[in-house]
Amino acid sequence: MKLSISGTYSAGKTSTVIALAHYTGMPRTLAKTIREIMPHALPGKKLAEVTPAEYLQIAMRRHTGRAVAEAVLGDQFISDGSSLQEWIYGAARVRFGMNPSSTADIEEISREDLTQEMLFFEAVIDQFGHAFRQHVKDTYTAFVHLENERPLTNDGHRPMNERFRTFCDEMLMQTVERLDIPCWHIKGTMEERLETITSRFNLPTVMPLAEAVALMEADYAAIDQRLENERQKARA
Repeated sequence: MKLSISGTYSAGKTSTVIALAHYTGMPRTLAKTIREIMPHALPGKKLAEVTPAEYLQIAMRRHTGRAVAEAVLGDQFISDGSSLQEWIYGAARVRFGMNPSSTADIEEISREDLTQEMLFFEAVIDQFGHAFRQHVKDTYTAFVHLENERPLTNDGHRPMNERFRTFCDEMLMQTVERLDIPCWHIKGTMEERLETITSRFNLPTVMPLAEAVALMEADYAAIDQRLENERQKARA
């Protein structure tokens, strides 16, 4: 079972994956996050400041990290998202700009206003999408899609644009459907999510539900939440 816990910004993917790994004993992928990648790839920058060319570098690094982590774990793991995210978040930036937070008050950017740089970015990210979709199709047994039940977290890293998030969410669901990968949509509290997922896939459990949630909360609290540019300053 190679299971992707899917969804967009602030859907609760990471916390669900951590809790599910504790609850079932299944390993989870530990590929680096964008926040961890940025200080090495683009020292001193925040995600909101990246250029189209720089975003392509980040997407490539993120996809490569995912693929390596998946290969190490073999035929059984839980993944925090998938490489579809890197492609879709890029494709959505053609519509909403490289910094979607700055376009939260408009429907989307008109194609007539796209620069030559953005048109080239669109063509390249489309080719990335072709490769990433093939990888996902060849890798995952099933998807669990977390519905957007929670408000966007304003942490200075995530794009604060509900239209952007909705567009990405719809594109993600449509893509998984076209790839013909089994996908279940779930919502609810953390406890309800874990019970639904383990029941749906007949997964074993290795500890009480409450203990798994408590371990997740401790693990999540220990995650370095500093902004990407703050990490670089700390390393200097």
